[in-house]
Amino acid sequence: MLLLGKKVGFALTGSFCTFEKTIPQISKLIEEGAEVLPIMSFSSYNIDSKFGKAQDFINKIEDITCKKIIHTIEDAEPIGPKRMTDIMVIAPCSRKYYWKNG
Repeated sequence: MLLLGKKVGFALTGSFCTFEKTIPQISKLIEEGAEVLPIMSFSSYNIDSKFGKAQDFINKIEDITCKKIIHTIEDAEPIGPKRMTDIMVIAPCSRKYYWKNG
């Protein structure tokens, strides 16, 4: 279990076309022993798109993580100062913001 005991913040942004491939990655993190803190941007939490209804995605994520999704700025503000995560995943993350070592 590579991530046993690690707290992973998993934030979904508004690139709705990626949700069907991205959400299963949350399950993989949990299978590796991580505790996942689900986070969604305002748009991803509230907007229905041709790729699916926001509430359906919310239900999937909350079922997988057994946690309510953080989706407001006020609820997200303590994440850093309270050190609520060891690792943050921003998904999808465009090439512009992708960091590669080396």
